[in-house]
Amino acid sequence: MTLAQLAKELREYEGVRRKHGIRSIVRSLPLPSGNILASFGEDAAVIDAGDEVLLLAADGIWDVLMRANEKWAGYCAVLVNLHDIAAMGGTPIAMVDVCSLRSKRSCSLVSSGMKEAVEKFGVPIVGGHVHPGTSYDAIDVAILGKAKRDAVVYSHTAKVEDDIVAAFDLLGKYYPKNLNGWDSTRLRSGKILRMQLDAMGALGESKLVNSGKDISNPGIIGTLGMLLEVSGKGAMVDVRAIPKPRGVELERWLKTYPGMGFVVTCSATNTKKVISVFERHLLTAAKVGVVTKKRVLRITDGRDEVTVFDFGKEGVTGLKPRAR
Repeated sequence: MTLAQLAKELREYEGVRRKHGIRSIVRSLPLPSGNILASFGEDAAVIDAGDEVLLLAADGIWDVLMRANEKWAGYCAVLVNLHDIAAMGGTPIAMVDVCSLRSKRSCSLVSSGMKEAVEKFGVPIVGGHVHPGTSYDAIDVAILGKAKRDAVVYSHTAKVEDDIVAAFDLLGKYYPKNLNGWDSTRLRSGKILRMQLDAMGALGESKLVNSGKDISNPGIIGTLGMLLEVSGKGAMVDVRAIPKPRGVELERWLKTYPGMGFVVTCSATNTKKVISVFERHLLTAAKVGVVTKKRVLRITDGRDEVTVFDFGKEGVTGLKPRAR
């Protein structure tokens, strides 16, 4: 596959295209104000609570995953929400869920997966709602977290000439029937998983990063694209530098939802320290690119350079840069 073909594959990947609808929904809603410090474009809304902030997020599970394995879908419904709070440098407090299920069997399988994740990560589900006997299966979870006000890691604050650092847990395997889902968390103890989630909190408190996100369904390049969109920036990424598991093809890995993965931007003077923090939290990290002024995300393989997203035309979510 040529670099141009790879860029096209990433741009047209379903995990990216699923994010295109965000813009129209956001444009139809009034912009939050008052004690809301940040909202659309972030992994969690940030709500002023004095010296601390509350972090509020929600996520639903892709129907492809629900059809592939309902227990795994329940597990991931918890996992992805924990990632959203961790990505902001926060600590999760509790979750609520909405279950829409066709049968008692579906309910049992989804609940079993959620129970496994709750026990492993130590964050409770404290309530929610059930739609029994629906014509479809769906699981949605909302989560509340908290963080120190001056330690929040935002998505919209990347700076020109920042280094881009990606971090992953490379210990894992692709989950059966879920072609691009990398399962690392069930191979780790709860203690190690909580340590990995705490990596972003450590970076936020130490002021080592300027922006960050957890790597989600769009993969590393798509997730970075969302960060750059709301920051009003672009990037040059060297795909050769992206950490990946041995034996996994680059094209597949760039479309993968990793069990544990983050992308951050930081001053070049802090890059080694940032990588060291990730490594102390048992994540493999590397500098993979640089933030640029021109609002275009380009990739290189050392020989060629091609554009994946031109944010002046069409990006991932279509959200505009946030004022600082």
